[in-house]
Amino acid sequence: MPPQMGEVGLPHVEAAAEGTPLMKEGEKSAPGLVSPLSFGEESKDPKSSGKRKVVAIVVAAIFGILAATFVATGFKKKTSTTQPQTQKATGPYSLVECQEGEKFFDYYDFYDGPDSLGSAGYNVYVGRDRATSEGLANVTTEEEGEEGGETFVYMQSRPTERGPRDSVRLEGKRRFERGLFLLDLHHMPTGAGVWPAWWLTDEENWPDNGEIDILEGVNRQTVAKTALHTSDRCSMYAQVPPWTRTGYWDSATGIPNTYTGEPDFRTWKEADDCWNWAAHQWFNQGCVTIDSRNDTLGKPMNDNGGGVYALEWDPENRYIRSWVFPRNYGLPSNLVDAMETAGESDAEKRVAPNTTSWGVPYAYFAIGDSTGCSADHFKNMRLVFNLAFCGNVAGNRFIGDCPDEAEDFMVKHDPIRSCNAYIKSEPKELEEAYWKIKGVYVYEREMEDVKPSTSEDGQ
Repeated sequence: MPPQMGEVGLPHVEAAAEGTPLMKEGEKSAPGLVSPLSFGEESKDPKSSGKRKVVAIVVAAIFGILAATFVATGFKKKTSTTQPQTQKATGPYSLVECQEGEKFFDYYDFYDGPDSLGSAGYNVYVGRDRATSEGLANVTTEEEGEEGGETFVYMQSRPTERGPRDSVRLEGKRRFERGLFLLDLHHMPTGAGVWPAWWLTDEENWPDNGEIDILEGVNRQTVAKTALHTSDRCSMYAQVPPWTRTGYWDSATGIPNTYTGEPDFRTWKEADDCWNWAAHQWFNQGCVTIDSRNDTLGKPMNDNGGGVYALEWDPENRYIRSWVFPRNYGLPSNLVDAMETAGESDAEKRVAPNTTSWGVPYAYFAIGDSTGCSADHFKNMRLVFNLAFCGNVAGNRFIGDCPDEAEDFMVKHDPIRSCNAYIKSEPKELEEAYWKIKGVYVYEREMEDVKPSTSEDGQ
């Protein structure tokens, strides 16, 4: 350890204060410097020579201490430190899955069994062999009309003697951490008591790994919406500027008082908190954005030839966005080109989707750093298609959404049992409860090298 200035016994330099010159008359030196020629020079004056020796010793000691300190602390040479090169998913979109035609069902597992307790639909899902043999899931090439020669995927349900309908639930084989998901739809299930959905989830780790409902129809609803369901601390409050979307938040009111059970209509809240247990929202309502048009779901969507639903889950750009493009409104040219070339075996011939050319989405959710919802609320999710009936959503809303049918099939003022009775009666309306899909297209952004940061030491 180098000696400290306070630890060295140096002689005091009173001699210099007495006016004794440190240089011989006539010698020159730079201003403020002692001439090195005077160090140790013998003087004919004994008194002057002694004082000069004292000064020389003092100066030499000071220089010695400074040199020792400089060596001990080290000479900080300017060095450049380059951080390890990293990659981020910020590049153009590249095709991951093209789900079309005969290969469509190969991307999914068929769930076999009753509906989950969370949904509690009036249906039982069947496996692939049974679904195909009973005509619940098939691929058909149209022979006539404007769609002649085109191949479509069909999924539907059928009645049973026991009551609950046999139906189909597809669960994707691939797990995702991000992506662009496109559904080219020509017909979706609709009608009283009908509850179809196309969504992303990790059901074994729900809600910790999140859920994104891209398309969900309930009874005869005609307006598209996107909903996120998460664990705690995922709020969109004051996180979504108005220019980022064309839609608006769903709302909640009439929540029963915890102590009295009386509906509270004095409290009204936008459904902008994605947590399932968010205060002043319905349980599991999540954060929900609704499209501003009234013909983007259900019967009007079907009457106009369907359309395309798109969801962009992009953690690097810190958002989840969704669009719906009814076919009669016209589709963005880039979107059409991307879907039409997705089946090309030569990747060079495929057109990459460019969402910046599609216009403002109807739904926007802020996720990631500097937002109210960290990106890790959504992970390890897979695509799901299902067709359910009644249950905890369509069933509970049955009396309000379908008052005529509810009146005819009322069972002890129980909306779910009334809905079940209606479905069991085999109404003609159920002929519209089927999926007709041209394809599903999944893309992910390519990985790009992130410019390494460089820091310099010794500044």
